[in-house]
Amino acid sequence: MAEIKTIAVIGAGIMGRGIAHAAALGGYRTVLEDVLPGSLRKAEGEIRGTLDKAVELGKVSAPEADAAFKRLEYAGSVEEAAREADLVIEAVPEEMESKIEIFTLLDKICRPNTILASNTSSLSVTEIASVTYRAKNCLGMHFFNPVHKMKLLEIVRALETTDEALAAAVEVGKRMGKEVVVVKEAPGFITSRINAMIGNEAFYMLQEGVASAADIDKALKLGLNHPMGPFELVDLVGLDTRLHILEYLHKALGEKFRPSPLLVQYVKAGRLGRKSGRGVYEYPEPSKA
Repeated sequence: MAEIKTIAVIGAGIMGRGIAHAAALGGYRTVLEDVLPGSLRKAEGEIRGTLDKAVELGKVSAPEADAAFKRLEYAGSVEEAAREADLVIEAVPEEMESKIEIFTLLDKICRPNTILASNTSSLSVTEIASVTYRAKNCLGMHFFNPVHKMKLLEIVRALETTDEALAAAVEVGKRMGKEVVVVKEAPGFITSRINAMIGNEAFYMLQEGVASAADIDKALKLGLNHPMGPFELVDLVGLDTRLHILEYLHKALGEKFRPSPLLVQYVKAGRLGRKSGRGVYEYPEPSKA
């Protein structure tokens, strides 16, 4: 099995900085990349704050938090971040074009045995890997938001992923403190496929006037024991991200995933969720990715 010592994370948005946090706390030298210096500064501050909160809650010791923070490094280019990495985790927006662009670049920069992982929630890892000369060392690592709290990690085996690459990714996930499930590549994997259908049906119900958004959320939380309602969740994930997933699933799996017209309308209106200050619900201060 390939030994992973250094992990590079491409993109310092919400998911990227969460993955970097988990990697550093798991004992890995971690390099977080973003082309925007402000994003790296924000990520550094938020990771420090999250680690301090974990110490306050007794989840990690102060020395463990300090050691994790010291394992973090920052880079302003993909080349700088990835050239010495044993594993590179791409965490750019959920768009095939962006991911293919990053994997094409990584294939040129990284050492031949470096494993490339995409933090995609629904896209084909096989298609992303096809632009490289190392498809056997490509796979998906689908983390969940917020990464430092969510225990699940879906590891996606693409068509040509080797047993060795898969085993290395599973070991990384376990060291990050995650519960790992291995998924044979299929549109939407496990969670995104089911979540997309539930969330889309909730929008259809809202559109039809079956109940208010708040009551639909309450019903699923109290009646089905979901920790968050479908509208609370989509506001956290981003309505635009959910729409991209549904469009992909609709194309791949058919009519049952056709996006609700109301969801499409919300996205066109710029109601993207917490990050824009308004989605299904309104928020006083938009969060910045």
